[in-house]
Formats: sequence, structure tokens, C-alpha cells
Amino acid sequence: MTAVPRGFIHRLWARLPRPLDPLRSIKVKFGVVVVATACVAVLIVLWGYPLGFRARETLPVGVIISLVVIQLLAHGMTAPLREMTAAARAMAGGDYSRRVRATSRDEVGELAQAFNRMAADLAEVDRQRREFVANVSHELRTPISALRAVLENVADGVTPATPDVLETALDQTERLGRLVTQLLDLSRVEAGAATLDVTDIDVAAFVADVAAEAAAGRPDAVFESDITPGLRAAADRDRLHQIVANLLDNAARHGPDGRPVTITARPFPGSPPGGLVIEVADEGPGIPPEERVRVFERFSRGSSPGPRAGTPGGGTGLGLAIASWATDLHGGDITVLDTPRGCRIRVTIPPNIGEPA
Repeated sequence: MTAVPRGFIHRLWARLPRPLDPLRSIKVKFGVVVVATACVAVLIVLWGYPLGFRARETLPVGVIISLVVIQLLAHGMTAPLREMTAAARAMAGGDYSRRVRATSRDEVGELAQAFNRMAADLAEVDRQRREFVANVSHELRTPISALRAVLENVADGVTPATPDVLETALDQTERLGRLVTQLLDLSRVEAGAATLDVTDIDVAAFVADVAAEAAAGRPDAVFESDITPGLRAAADRDRLHQIVANLLDNAARHGPDGRPVTITARPFPGSPPGGLVIEVADEGPGIPPEERVRVFERFSRGSSPGPRAGTPGGGTGLGLAIASWATDLHGGDITVLDTPRGCRIRVTIPPNIGEPA
């Protein structure tokens, strides 16, 4: 005879119906099991009397049949607990794919559903952690390799230490510095340690300063601004700087040579004053509609064509994520608008930031 595998028996047993699943309370389920087993035992004894069987003969049979009834009725009561134990052991080994069959409507069923949600969250966190390590390693390796190659050529005498060569090394060093700064900002996001220091901001002067910094970092880019005269906003200057600087950097990286990157600023519609609406537009390839939400995720670059020629590197994929985080911190909204040409991103900062609702 061929032995039946234990795994097959386990799967068959797991697929058996769970008759008590519709009940919403585990206390009621225990009561039903107790009453059902007692009734079965009594019925077996009573059934034996007319047939001439004594209680000492029918009682063991009744107990055995009662145990079978208990197994069938209580099958769905303890199975989720055993499945959760097995899934927890699998998670300890790094397997987050196990799920619990949660069909009951009682407290154990609610626990099983919560366990499945927790397992899904842990799986997502583990996936993000792996992607984070892989992406950070890649982003750090690229400028480090380039910087090492330049310095090795200079040290070996292959390349003279001309200003152009040293400027190339400086560019890679600055790229490393930007990446480290972005990673520090990202760590503040994860830790929830960032707070707002809301001040009154002259928007025109503020945008001029940020655009000047962006132009210094990308001398080939052209920045134009259109600001409502006398516009002032209540916001955290440093966080707003992160938003605008990252949007300008992203637009300058993907816009074509010689075409301007435009930044507009308008007051938040309605009252009270203090809100702000900023839009940054470029004439690059744009962002496909299906990717407009994902571009604000960490390390996401989308599938659109890469940066224009002459720009240093393709970006880290952190800039828009940090801009989105800083916008959320203000209670605002950031979105990619429909535009016939290029890319246009709008940031909305509402008034009364930090005031109780």
C-alpha cells in the first residue's frame, strides 16, 4: 500500500468546512460545542437502552462519537491559531508570504485578519528595506567610482591635475554630498522628527534666492519666475526651500537645453491669507499619467527619457520624495498636472499651518 503524505492530509483537513464560523463570539462557540457533545453522549446512551445495551457499554461509544463531533465542530476555532504559529515561525526565518485562513467572524477571526494585515505590512517593509539598501549602494557606488577613477589617473600621472579634471572630481564630491543630505532628510522622514517653524516669507525674494542657488548648481539651465507682486506666505522656510529646490533641480535635469524652467507663485484661493500655490514647469519629455503618483516615491525615476545632455548624473530619485514629504508636513498637496508639453508640478500650501482646526 502507498503511504498517504502528511502534507496531503494536512491540506485536506484544512479545507474541511468550519460550521461555527458564522457565530460572532467564541464564547457562544464553546457553548455550542459543550451542548452538542453532551446531547450526543446522552442520545447514544438512550439509544442503547431499547436495544438492550447498558450504560457502561454505550457510554464509551458516546464519548468517542462526542470527541469526533468536537473535532468537526471545533475545527475552525483553533486552526487559525495553529496557522498563525506556523506563519510566525516562517516570518522569523524571513518568509513573509504565509497567510492565515480567516473565515470566522469571532475574536479569533478578527485576530487572524489583523495578523494577515501585519504580515502584509512586514512584507512591504522588508521589500522597501531591500530596495533601499540596493538603491543607496548603487547611488553611492556611481560617484565614488567616478571620483576614484579621476584621482587614480591624477595620482598615476595619466591625467594632469588641470582645473577641468579637478572640477570633475569636485562635481562627484558635491553629488555625494547631495545624496548624503537627502538621505539625512529621508531619515528624518522615517523618524518623524521633523517639525515646522512657520514664519512670514516674502515669496518673490525667496524664489529669487532658490533660483539663484539652482542656477549656480546648473549653469546651463535657464530659470524664469512669475510671482504675484507683494505675495507673502506663512510656511517653514527650510522645508519650503526643500520643495522648490528639488522641483527646480528635477525640472532643470529633464528640460531641454536653452529652454526655460518656469516657476510661478500665486496666493492660495479664498481666505484667510497666508497660503501659497507654486507651480514649476519644464519643456522636457513629461511624466506619463500612469507614473504620476509613483514619481513621488523614494528612488523612483519613472520610465521617461533620461536627463538632458550635459547634466551631472541622472538624479537619486529622492528629490521628489522629499518635496512630497515637506508638502505633506505643511498639510498641503503636490501633484503632476496635465499639460500639452513637458511637465508641470503644482504644490499647494494652505493657510493657518500649525493652527488647530
